[in-house]
Amino acid sequence: MKQVCLVTGVGPGTGRAIVERFSDGYQVAMIARNAERLAALEESTPNTTAYPCDVTDFDQLRKIVAKVTDELGAPSVVVHNAVGGAFGDFLSIDPEVLNSNFQVNTMALLHLAQAVAPAMIERGEGAILCTANTAAYRGIANFSGFAPTKAAQRILAESMARHLGPKGIHVGFVAIDAVIDLAWTRKRFADQPDEFFCKPQDIAGEVWHLAHQPKSAWTFDVMIRPAGEKW
Repeated sequence: MKQVCLVTGVGPGTGRAIVERFSDGYQVAMIARNAERLAALEESTPNTTAYPCDVTDFDQLRKIVAKVTDELGAPSVVVHNAVGGAFGDFLSIDPEVLNSNFQVNTMALLHLAQAVAPAMIERGEGAILCTANTAAYRGIANFSGFAPTKAAQRILAESMARHLGPKGIHVGFVAIDAVIDLAWTRKRFADQPDEFFCKPQDIAGEVWHLAHQPKSAWTFDVMIRPAGEKW
């Protein structure tokens, strides 16, 4: 029986790439709000199952994890890729924007981890990974509705890592310092060369690597950026 990988935030970019990477070897449970997109991906990608869900509906999220466990098995790898983001300085943003993003980025991680970790602890192995960005490390002026929630997500993940590591569960945080290669980003940055963009499949490859690191050399903080990125 194949091990199970659960991925939240399965959209057309990084989420899809992670699903496709893990579908070669795992049974992948896909979570996102867009049921139509998930159904299409399930049809085109072997070893995948769609579970439409809003990760901020925490009751529903826990029920979906239970359903995945019942139908496929307890997840061995969980990737929290769902993200809430917004631009704006602290004077202009609606406070509810910050709260909404906090629910997606931080609270959903908490509920998800609480749902999957007990079975991992019982087995003595597993991986819980977050995809993120450098907003988690720096409060850029125009990111005030977003950066605080990613910083909180990272600190929560670090707390989880310190608790779960000795129990055999690897928690990792993958920060992407780049413009991800998508149709809309290509259009927006049409004057940029190919090497300006970070490829979703390459991000997925690093997530795969992180999920399969040996216990003697685990990484918590991972920073991904294309060679041409200024930092």
